[in-house]
Amino acid sequence: MKQGRIAIAVVSMIVGVMLVTQYRMTQTIADGNINLQRSGELALKIHSLQEERAGLKKQIATMKEEGSLEGMKEENRLLALRASLVDVEGPGVILTITDSKTPVKDGENPNLYLIHDEDMLRIVNELRAAGAEAISINDQRLIGTSEIRCSGPTVTVNGKIFAPPFIIKAIGDTKTLHSALTMRGG
Repeated sequence: MKQGRIAIAVVSMIVGVMLVTQYRMTQTIADGNINLQRSGELALKIHSLQEERAGLKKQIATMKEEGSLEGMKEENRLLALRASLVDVEGPGVILTITDSKTPVKDGENPNLYLIHDEDMLRIVNELRAAGAEAISINDQRLIGTSEIRCSGPTVTVNGKIFAPPFIIKAIGDTKTLHSALTMRGG
């Protein structure tokens, strides 16, 4: 009987070792499956990103063929023009305005005979409405942030003070600009 117990103990130990080994192998295989699954997911993600990259390359090529880059260059040129970053040449009009030489009558306000910022703004707005591409007053290019304001008998343009005469230059269609300035009520 003693031998039977020893045999059972030995068999039990062998079965225990086999169970532990089997468990460890199963665990290793499960971990390997997780890594394989993760590798598969990463491979799919890489493939998806490569396809997206290829699509973007095609899109860039298409845009270049269609001239989108040229359109952007033209838009950049126009913005530089409006921001006064480049000189403008072309047909247009030149006006010279000055204070009135008419003597001031008794009791009249002498300011009515002087050029004021309001007068300059009316002319500039009329020219802009008529499609002027570029406008300058005494060689001070006007842009969206330019200021025109009175400083006593002088006018300040872009922070520079000018006395009459004021020379206003506008580039654009000469006939249209001239018509805008000479039309009744304009």
